[in-house]
Amino acid sequence: MTYVDDGGPVEITIPQLLEKILPGDVLVINNTQVLKRRVFADNLEILFLKQLNDPLEWEVLFPSKALKVGAEVLLPLGQKMTLIEKGRPQKIRTQEILTEAYFEKVAELPLPPYIQKARGERHNVSDDSSWYQTAWAEKPGSLAAPTASLHFSNQDLELLKNRGVQVEFITLHVGLGTFLPLTVEAVEKKTLHFESVEISEKTWNVIQTAKKNGHPIWALGTTVTRSLESAAIKNELKFETDLFIQPGFEYKIVDRLLTNFHQPESSLLALVMAFSGVDKVKNVYKWAIENKMKLFSYGDLSVWKK
Repeated sequence: MTYVDDGGPVEITIPQLLEKILPGDVLVINNTQVLKRRVFADNLEILFLKQLNDPLEWEVLFPSKALKVGAEVLLPLGQKMTLIEKGRPQKIRTQEILTEAYFEKVAELPLPPYIQKARGERHNVSDDSSWYQTAWAEKPGSLAAPTASLHFSNQDLELLKNRGVQVEFITLHVGLGTFLPLTVEAVEKKTLHFESVEISEKTWNVIQTAKKNGHPIWALGTTVTRSLESAAIKNELKFETDLFIQPGFEYKIVDRLLTNFHQPESSLLALVMAFSGVDKVKNVYKWAIENKMKLFSYGDLSVWKK
């Protein structure tokens, strides 16, 4: 794990990090649960993103270049889908309503493509059901795990609570933006694809009280960071956010950011650069690579100060 303070990056352990979170501080965590939404059919890998107002219609993501609008694809268990609109994402229509029970039977967790590539295997392995869900995954709805949380256990949270740290949960369901590369339009408009956020009044009050009393807010992951900063801008606690945090953004809530190392040219890396500064992030990433830190979803944690 990499801890970045004013003296530069240092390697520390989880117990050492937990000691740095002090009584009265607030640690905010995302309790989303990853859905099984990756379906293999006709040599295609189809990611079911969102059920539309018509329950037979879905936004999906799959390699459709060779298919024309109107093309049919045979899904597992005799189901069929028809391509009705191309683009990113595509729109399809199914023969019957696809239920959660159907996805539980035939679908897999949507692991990042680079994990599949590194393994040389497109399908999940048996341990992914535990590796790619957080210990406190509670509210189904996400298409990717808030992977910073994978470093911690419920025992870690209990230890913090017993020491007087306030541990609070929010929900952000990770959506399409995680799977698509950044575009010039997104950078210019400072927006991403919408994701749903829910924060309780109790949690928001705990955060506001802590800030008034000078206690830092620790955000476990970029999803938590985006949720809290969006709430401050919108002055709402249940909403859809398309906020794209990039250098020049003024943080209002988060004082400490815990996150994995991210891919180049990603919105997540832009968020970290906005938090701690472009040059500092570049130097820390260079240090992390030289010191053989593991990168990306199953990689090492980094901890940042504003």
